Amino acid sequence: MVKLADIQQARDTIYDVVKETPILHSSQLSALCDNNLFLKGEHVQTTGSFKIRGATNKVQQVVEDGASSVTAASSGNHGQAVAYIANQLGVPATIVVPEDATTSKLNAIRTYQAKIETCGTTSAERIPRAKELAHKTNGVFIPPYDDPLIMAGQGTVGLEILGQLKDVDVVVVPVGGGGLISGILTAIKETDPRIKVIGVEPELGNDTYLSLQKNKITSITSSTTIADGLRTTQPGSLTFPVVQRYLDELVLVKENEIKNAMYMVMERMKQVIEPSSAVTVAAAMNGKLGITGKNVCCVASGGNIDLVKLGSLFTE
Repeated sequence: MVKLADIQQARDTIYDVVKETPILHSSQLSALCDNNLFLKGEHVQTTGSFKIRGATNKVQQVVEDGASSVTAASSGNHGQAVAYIANQLGVPATIVVPEDATTSKLNAIRTYQAKIETCGTTSAERIPRAKELAHKTNGVFIPPYDDPLIMAGQGTVGLEILGQLKDVDVVVVPVGGGGLISGILTAIKETDPRIKVIGVEPELGNDTYLSLQKNKITSITSSTTIADGLRTTQPGSLTFPVVQRYLDELVLVKENEIKNAMYMVMERMKQVIEPSSAVTVAAAMNGKLGITGKNVCCVASGGNIDLVKLGSLFTE
């Protein structure tokens, strides 16, 4: 398993690339949630999401080891992150994306000079293709979540929260493949196990929830949730044991709850977050955390959303 020391090392490795993102507070959302609510603003991170943390930690290492190119499979955020750091290091990158990938995310990948290939709509389809491309080009596949260096990089979010919010009681984290939550869990539980960590999944993308219920990795066929960054079909073989060991609770949110949370964050806090970020606020707003009067930090994992489609999202 990834250890606290690995995350501390990752923090040193990625220091020159990754921002320390702000902690934001809203008195109005706090009142709505019956808790003192904070947002960890990864939506203003380099490339617009937390993914740059793990990608930088991994890509820098494989380049040092002699990689001449990299590939990734991503709905957008991981792809942007890999494309960005590969471009910074002067290494060609190819990103395999779903056929329904968000336009804004594709535009960013192109801006970072990476090649794009579309493949299916699920991670189960695009990951094998990205691995195949890496093999053909003698490159290295950069996993989206199930990798020790990726997990350690994402865990630096947890270290920052601990340094910025000394009296935090609960940290709420979006759950997709598990890279972010496994890293944050390791950072927090191996530093101060008294702090509660709650994961949140969409009801339409509940693979980790089902896996925890059955006590084994369980797949779902596909997901149509608007939280496109959380559309994994199963948790990772490396991330899931960390979730099993450390996670206090995992809750589910509905699609309309995600939309309402996005709307409230934009209206009350003037912050543009993507649906995958909004699941944490949705859980807090709808009483799913089972707590009141606590200092709660919701991780806003990203802000990459197609602004052209933003208005229609709230009228569907």
